[in-house]
Amino acid sequence: NHAAGLTGEVKRHYINATGAIMEDIYEPSDFRAEIGSIVVLIDLVIGYTAIQSMALWARKHDVLLHIHRAGHSAYSRQKNHGMHFRVICKSMRMSGVDHIHSGTVVGKLEG
Repeated sequence: NHAAGLTGEVKRHYINATGAIMEDIYEPSDFRAEIGSIVVLIDLVIGYTAIQSMALWARKHDVLLHIHRAGHSAYSRQKNHGMHFRVICKSMRMSGVDHIHSGTVVGKLEG
């Protein structure tokens, strides 16, 4: 790997396994586990029940579950009836997610 050779660091990647239905998520996730990937990435928009199902799958296959925050702004940016991103993060941890993409401190594409 060219980048690893230049920096001396091991490079990793997270391949998104998000799909429309659970079967569309399980199949590529199984493949990733078979080839030795240690992390499976899914998006928040798949829903809380599907996230918990993937957390159980991740434990069974001994991989980490990473969640991307895609879609969170639909309800975290609403000042009067929204949900703060910290609450989303806590609920993801309680659902079994190992780590979550939280973005920047100053906001998307800023700073």
